[in-house]
Amino acid sequence: MIEIEYIVRDQKGAERLRTTDKKAADAYDKALESAERLAELIRRDGVLPNLPESDLEELTIYLVRNARNVERILRGKEPELEITDEPSVPSDKVARLRATG
Repeated sequence: MIEIEYIVRDQKGAERLRTTDKKAADAYDKALESAERLAELIRRDGVLPNLPESDLEELTIYLVRNARNVERILRGKEPELEITDEPSVPSDKVARLRATG
């Protein structure tokens, strides 16, 4: 049996996701890229200058995963009741990894 596994790494090369689902890997990679761009904006503008890098990473990933509700709030609307910060991927196909340091 042949099984293809996708590994998503962050910009520092740390493994962040391992899955057999290409769609999930692509979505997670896109989320990581968006979170990094958001973190760059926050750093460049000097917002929260004393926030530890790991906390900034968690914050930006949360904002990206909840982009729909963030957009709704910015438009003056109520957020949707069900907030999902995890991709909708069967757990048997995904092994989550957290970056260290």
